[in-house]
Amino acid sequence: MKDIIYKINTGIEMDTIIKLLYDSDYLPLIDMTDRKRLHKMFENADIIVSAWDENKLVGIARSLCDFSYCCYLSDICVHKSYRNHAIGKKLIEITKETAGKECKLILHSNSDAAGFYQKIGMQNIAEAFILQREY
Repeated sequence: MKDIIYKINTGIEMDTIIKLLYDSDYLPLIDMTDRKRLHKMFENADIIVSAWDENKLVGIARSLCDFSYCCYLSDICVHKSYRNHAIGKKLIEITKETAGKECKLILHSNSDAAGFYQKIGMQNIAEAFILQREY
């Protein structure tokens, strides 16, 4: 595998992001044709870390952050063909570094990914609550 290049808060075309979401089997919205909502998700993020194999987007992490107390890592995905190469771990490391030492990094995992987060040293907490969105 070639060297993966990581970028922080670089403008990425929506079509490129949508392609990665499908190529990673990560579909955060029921209606993936809602480009306006997808655009708002990325436009309003504070930290977007992307992973590139030359000019191909192979991973992305999207976070909301106050840069002083907490950073919510809302979305992270890696292209299926690029998994098991520590790209997800690196996306998280760069996100944490960008957020700063004062920030705790928080994420809500689906059950399929929980093992990955535990493997890279993230602590599973039970003190989380949610008011679910109306998709």
